Amino acid sequence: MNNNDVLHLLDMLYETVDEAKSAAFSSDKCIISRNEVLDMLGEIRAQLPAELKKAQDLIRARDEYVEAAKREADNIRRKADLDAKTIVSESRITQAAREKGHEIVRRAEERAHTMLQVTNEYTEDALRRTEEAIQMALQEMQDARSKYRAASNERMQEARRKMEEEEQKQQQK
Repeated sequence: MNNNDVLHLLDMLYETVDEAKSAAFSSDKCIISRNEVLDMLGEIRAQLPAELKKAQDLIRARDEYVEAAKREADNIRRKADLDAKTIVSESRITQAAREKGHEIVRRAEERAHTMLQVTNEYTEDALRRTEEAIQMALQEMQDARSKYRAASNERMQEARRKMEEEEQKQQQK
């Protein structure tokens, strides 16, 4: 017998009680065949352990299925959490790398600016010193030229005087 047999036996028991003759002077009491009802109850009792075992097996299988589904859901949730942490970590690493890159570029620009400033100052100083040296050389050239002219004029005057003296000597002769 299966689950339907137990239900069928219960239906038969219900009909037996429902169709039983009422007892004299009582509407809620009836007369039923004791042996017939006891036989039906015995069959029900005999089949109930098997039916209960089937029901328990079904409940156990359902519980195992639910537990497996919970484990699967937990595994999926853990993997999703791990994936999310990995993505966040990669995002943080990327952000840190970007910030480091910006910092390197900023420092390189500062250094280039400083180097340009130092180079400009050095060049300006070198040009100033060169200009001063050229001015000093020019001044020396001008001084030397003036001295040369003065010395040259003295020699020329000396030479003229000598010539004039010689001319006078010759004229006196």
